[in-house]
Amino acid sequence: MLAEELMLAITSISSSKQIMMKEIILHTTWLEWLGVTFSIFQVVLARFNNPKNYLFGIAGITLSLFVMFNSKLYAEFTLNIYYLVMSIYGWLYWQFGQQKHEIEITITNKKEWGVVTGIVLSSFTIFYLALTHITDSDVPIWDSIVSAFAWAGMWLMAKRKLENWILLNISNIISIPLMIHKDLYLYAILSLILFCVAISGYFNWRKILNENNA
Repeated sequence: MLAEELMLAITSISSSKQIMMKEIILHTTWLEWLGVTFSIFQVVLARFNNPKNYLFGIAGITLSLFVMFNSKLYAEFTLNIYYLVMSIYGWLYWQFGQQKHEIEITITNKKEWGVVTGIVLSSFTIFYLALTHITDSDVPIWDSIVSAFAWAGMWLMAKRKLENWILLNISNIISIPLMIHKDLYLYAILSLILFCVAISGYFNWRKILNENNA
């Protein structure tokens, strides 16, 4: 009897998982599938320093703009506009720009941490007020926090600061439950992938930093 009940329980759990997976697939739009697929290709190509990553990034971000807007994630929508502009700039610079030496990787100092704090607080405040007073967002706090840490992380990345990966991963880890809440399961997976990439990026940059300071 115990064995039969155990088998029934396992069968029930397996059946529930299959039903859940079918519901997830049915609720996932073609925009999400394509947007996430292009974004994953962009991440992989960027990891190997392939300039074609910009083209996949442009395609993925363009599709993601529609997804974020339709899901009422307006701060994420604004963030993706910035990503789109920078991807277009990156592609044009690679095609027509002159090669320059990269800025060396360094540690964030106290003054820069002050700027980071200001970016996080001001971005959160601006997004939160805009989302609560202008839009119909149902997740103004989550959406604002994710975007605020992403903006600060991107500022540090532009300055080639090691800690940019930490800020970006705070944004990524908060983004995962937010995307699940919005039934954007593929984007939750994408956020998890970006989280892992950021961990790899942090240790890679730290290795380079240590080699330069040796």
